[in-house]
Amino acid sequence: MAKFKEAEKRMFKSVCMNCNANNPKGATICRKCGKVNRIRRKSKKRAATG
Repeated sequence: MAKFKEAEKRMFKSVCMNCNANNPKGATICRKCGKVNRIRRKSKKRAATG
């Protein structure tokens, strides 16, 4: 989908809905605030355009 590998890695991250921290792809616990099940996948559509 992306034109280079670095962009591909940035697009498929997870984001915490509580503190907005970037997390690894398969995360269930936020690395920054420790909230459980407050992780969402980064939007591919917005990541590709911005």
